[in-house]
Amino acid sequence: MTQTLIRYKTKPEATAQNRSLIEDVFRELKTRAPQDLRYAALMLADGSFVHVVEYAGSESPLRQVDAFRAFQAGIGDRCAERPVVNGVTVIGNYRMLDE
Repeated sequence: MTQTLIRYKTKPEATAQNRSLIEDVFRELKTRAPQDLRYAALMLADGSFVHVVEYAGSESPLRQVDAFRAFQAGIGDRCAERPVVNGVTVIGNYRMLDE
């Protein structure tokens, strides 16, 4: 499984739009229900966002989601701090992630 954490900060005037675009992604994911994907998005009080993605295979199933492509299309314009992508290893998990 590939596990990735992405964090970035939006411009204050773009925070609500960014959140709405992420909500669109989750609506589409509920419809598509990809089995090889785990995904969570969090919004911090300062306008920062954190996404945690886990998937099997060589490419994230998120790339096949139309709403995700729409979200990514303007991310650079919405950001005050560009996305930083890091691979992660889960070292502990108490009822947050499926095991």
